[in-house]
Amino acid sequence: MKLVTYLHDGADQLAILIGDKLYNTQDLHPALPGTMQLFLHMWEDVIDIALTVNEQLKTGQHIGSARPVDYASVEVLAPVPFPTSCRDGYAFRQHVAAARRNRRIEMIPEFDQYPIFYFTNHNAIQGPGEIRCMPDHFDKLDFELEAAVVICKQGRNITAAEADSYIGGFMIMNDMSARTLQMEEMKLNLGPAKGKDFSTVIGPMLVTPDELEHLIIPARPGHTGNNYNLKMICRVNGIQVSEGNMGDMDWTFAEIIERCAYGVTIHPGDVIGSGTVGTGCFLELNGTGKLNDPDYKEQWLQPGDVVEMEIDGLGTLTNTIVKEDSDFSILKLKK
Repeated sequence: MKLVTYLHDGADQLAILIGDKLYNTQDLHPALPGTMQLFLHMWEDVIDIALTVNEQLKTGQHIGSARPVDYASVEVLAPVPFPTSCRDGYAFRQHVAAARRNRRIEMIPEFDQYPIFYFTNHNAIQGPGEIRCMPDHFDKLDFELEAAVVICKQGRNITAAEADSYIGGFMIMNDMSARTLQMEEMKLNLGPAKGKDFSTVIGPMLVTPDELEHLIIPARPGHTGNNYNLKMICRVNGIQVSEGNMGDMDWTFAEIIERCAYGVTIHPGDVIGSGTVGTGCFLELNGTGKLNDPDYKEQWLQPGDVVEMEIDGLGTLTNTIVKEDSDFSILKLKK
């Protein structure tokens, strides 16, 4: 099932996507809530109803009072527009190893010992459309190609063996990064904060696990949980700059959730990112380019750039980089 949140009469509206048509959930069955927030909190009571309705729609049946709306005619929001929290993991060894190699430092052994994550600003979650950036953000502005999941039921001290059942669905994630801000503050061993907190993009839809069952592959040796053979690409202004696969995750989402939930209650609506796929950002690509050619010309995102991220089965997430009408700089405030 593919779930989309869009703007309807000034509020967020949840809909099921069939082909290029949207069907408002509350019009399909009286038990189905009209927002993703309620849907996630009622998950165990409504998911079977929603999946049944979804299959009926696929066969062309007319359900309830729902009238189809053209997907292309609406303003699509983040599928989870009001997440309860947002964590981002560090699951792809290829990305971590390349980034460290490019800085001429050894691979850190702790990567293979436990999955890590950081909290980012869940109030800066957004969907397709404009990403508005301040002047300092354009000092090495970067994309990060990732996947993300959303938690659909409350839990605590969850083991990796059971954690996949807590995943409500999958989305594309673009963990936007202002690299100069990020690198400066992380010298103090705290963060990332200002280099990340201005925008994290998810979307364009939430795809439930049943849609991806045929793409499940074994986890890496010694790891637990589902992994998925899903091609991931990123294009900037129509030119492909990045390619990877969700199947390259060394740490599974189940293992990341296990760590997140240790001694902590996770909640419906918590969003968790995978971390960047190998080749999935300009920081890594520029570093590799300069390592191989000292004259390599770095590339960073600029105003007007269009970033398209595509993951098999999860759709295409499109954003345009926009410069705020301001010259205010916190970098210039440094003592």
